Amino acid sequence: MTKNIFKISIALLSFIIVGERLHSQTEAEPWGNITGIRIDGQLMEFESNISLVQKDWNRITATAKEKQRPKYHRKGNAQIINSNLDSLYFTETVTDSAKGITHVALDMKSKADMTVQGVYYSFMLPGEIFAGGSIKLDNKKTVAFSDSNELTTYLQPAASSIQLISKKEQLRIHFETPVTIFLKSKQDKDKKIIQVFIPLQTGALTNGQTIATAFSIEASGIIEKKPVQLALNTKTTGRPFDGLGGNFRLQNPSVDPQVIDYCLKNLQIVWGRVEMPWRFWQPSIDTSGIDAAQSGRLNIRVQKSMEMAQRLYKMGMPVILTAWFPPGWAIVGPPNFRPTPNGVWGNPLDHSKDEQIYKSIADYIVYLKNQYNTEITDFSFNESDLGINIRQTGEEHAALIKGLGAYFVSRGLKTKLLLGDNSDANSFMFIDPAINDPATLPYIGAVSFHSWRGWDSTTLQKWADAATKLHLPLLIGEGSIDAAAWAYPDIFEEQTYALKEINLYTRLLAICQPASILQWQLTSDYSPVAGGGVYGDTGPLRPTQRFWNLKQLASVPKDLKAMPIKSSAADVSCAALGDNEKNMYSIQLVNNSTARQVALTGLPAKLKALRMFVTDKKRAMEEEKQIPVVNGKANFILEATSYTTLQTN
Repeated sequence: MTKNIFKISIALLSFIIVGERLHSQTEAEPWGNITGIRIDGQLMEFESNISLVQKDWNRITATAKEKQRPKYHRKGNAQIINSNLDSLYFTETVTDSAKGITHVALDMKSKADMTVQGVYYSFMLPGEIFAGGSIKLDNKKTVAFSDSNELTTYLQPAASSIQLISKKEQLRIHFETPVTIFLKSKQDKDKKIIQVFIPLQTGALTNGQTIATAFSIEASGIIEKKPVQLALNTKTTGRPFDGLGGNFRLQNPSVDPQVIDYCLKNLQIVWGRVEMPWRFWQPSIDTSGIDAAQSGRLNIRVQKSMEMAQRLYKMGMPVILTAWFPPGWAIVGPPNFRPTPNGVWGNPLDHSKDEQIYKSIADYIVYLKNQYNTEITDFSFNESDLGINIRQTGEEHAALIKGLGAYFVSRGLKTKLLLGDNSDANSFMFIDPAINDPATLPYIGAVSFHSWRGWDSTTLQKWADAATKLHLPLLIGEGSIDAAAWAYPDIFEEQTYALKEINLYTRLLAICQPASILQWQLTSDYSPVAGGGVYGDTGPLRPTQRFWNLKQLASVPKDLKAMPIKSSAADVSCAALGDNEKNMYSIQLVNNSTARQVALTGLPAKLKALRMFVTDKKRAMEEEKQIPVVNGKANFILEATSYTTLQTN
């Protein structure tokens, strides 16, 4: 057993806040990476990981999003992660111990002999913050990161503490047993990163070998309190925002109904997306879904999905119908419900059966129309760019739009197809063939992508431009931030997740100007409410911070149009919607940092006041005192790590 026990110094312990939950002070991801420590709401930014280094450093396997199958839960001030890298299994416990200080404990066990260079805990320092910084070991002099010649000699002795210093931010890592660290610089896309490697175990691992390690991280730095300037432009308007939508794919018959009822009762939902359980509708090419249904053999899953579509349609929503799993007769090869060993998802359609495929899908929509009095606005295959679970090329997607779209018309259906419905924003090229083929345009109802990845402004702008070019609405067909979070659902109740999710939605409103963001999901899967048996929580059904974020967003008046608004602070996201004729405006603000004074300009001169609603860890869409508007200007305080809506009466 290898055991290095590092401890917090007595001086640091004096800062412990007795009896107070420092909830979400340290931002820890469910896969094990720490992304920073918040002080008064401001994130002291860095990222850690656990790195398994192969011999000669020719390959590093590190903890990362969607690279493991971790488990996550919180116990008081501690966030606990269980996961593995190859055959190295670990429990990482990240505990907020005082303001700006976190304690990390690692318990590891190798379940096989592993020929590796070693196991390291790594800190990745953003170059824009630390590039001009320095390092200090114990009480020695500081050495600049840029002084590579001196650093080589300086880092050779072992040290009990490390200080990583920049003008804006400082990190101090405390060990009981001295360690020898080393630095590497790397380029991640267009960003430079300084990486600090701390050895936990060097050399090969044997089956059954254990490692127990603990250390503390103290963050400090300048709290940026510079006032924020927001500039609104009401003269320019973009696409209208219909409001919040939701996904209603039924997966858990024992728990889904109560969550759906709660959400539909308490949220203003204006778009809906439901599943077409295609493999249960027509399991054999020699049968007819309509004939089976009319003879009393309608599959219960199909029935419940149709009833869900009917319920949403009766509430006045446009309804999207999406197919995940195809029947075996409609695809090439045996169904791939999981990726193959070479990483390929899903199956392509069997194009020799295109006419039967078109008929099967259209029969479903016709049956919904005739028996449930429900019209389907748009149809899609879910994430067919990736193969969840039907896989298409961009050219096949364009051909489907033309072929199935024309078939819908021949059957007297108004249903159109979604362009894209992509797995994330990154796979934008998938929709290029359809965009460049004028024959697809009569059959496209809207452009759609899912918001799991691809959040940079340049990528998001491509989707906005596609909708503008085609003169069509843009939909975020699945809205949220982590496609694997269903496996560690405790993360849904963390402030970190709630803030990142609503921050992304605000950016989507500003950049993409969507008609709707359809939350994934308003069922027990990714539920915005807790309790009632959801993910095993037997407490009373109750709204979470995510629910109140959604309710606040859903309360935006319908059909307001996007308006440009700019923030002087990168960590304050903003989006604006308005209608000049009705003198109605709604401004969405997410403060990702400490409390700041805000000056908002560009409001209409005749406007006298704005209502203010705030959701954060302690407040649930709480209405604050109205903000006076004088000569088109408003001044107010934006609270730390909060979601704020300013709205006219």
